Amino acid sequence: MDFHVSDLLTIALLVLLEGLLSADNALVLAILVLGLPRHEQRKALRYGIAGAFLFRILATLLAIHLLQLTWIKLVGAGYLLYLSWNHFFGHGGGQEERRAIKPARPWWLLSAFWATVVKVELTDIVFAVDSILVAVAMSNKTWVIISGGILGIITMRMVIGQLLTLVRRYPALVDGAFVIIAWVGIKLLIEYLHSIGMIHFVISKWLSFGLIIVIFVISYLYARRHGPVEDTEEDDEAHRLFSEQGTTETDR
Repeated sequence: MDFHVSDLLTIALLVLLEGLLSADNALVLAILVLGLPRHEQRKALRYGIAGAFLFRILATLLAIHLLQLTWIKLVGAGYLLYLSWNHFFGHGGGQEERRAIKPARPWWLLSAFWATVVKVELTDIVFAVDSILVAVAMSNKTWVIISGGILGIITMRMVIGQLLTLVRRYPALVDGAFVIIAWVGIKLLIEYLHSIGMIHFVISKWLSFGLIIVIFVISYLYARRHGPVEDTEEDDEAHRLFSEQGTTETDR
């Protein structure tokens, strides 16, 4: 197996990003299941995330091969930059409406419960795309990407309640994660332009790592300086749901 010390740093960064991004996205997943009766909420969340977890592994393996195609780097760069733009400027005044809890309803031939499971799975898959693209852009080694992704998901599932509280109280941490995503998008764009001969320099791995660490440290210090944001009722409910889920899975 081809191993370098930088691989361990890559895995650590992937775990960190997975935790930050997934904790923020967990609020949306929680709101989807909060429309169900309370005794069905954790089960729907568990079923939906289990299916999405399998998708992550398959999609990661596929993405590794796709990024060997030059034009895929351009598409990936555009998508990551779009995600960052949408995070900072795309919500407008509709954020409260997007986060509002709506009762679960049947969908097509599915009951309200299974319709919610499908929605959780599809939503988690959409959220997984950014993590997958960032991972394959940071390393071309399958074992590094899979290790970082799996460890990140396991860690996040174990402490999701605490992570959710952290990122909701200190939003700059999530903002920093999306700045990192934007940087990875720029890196992919530079690699694409280099591959077609438009530019004659590339970004070294250590420079990329260094900038990622600087971005995270700045976002952390900024968040701590400005203090916590008060949790909303939806945040409290989401924290309760994921805390109960984490406790149940730990007891098992």
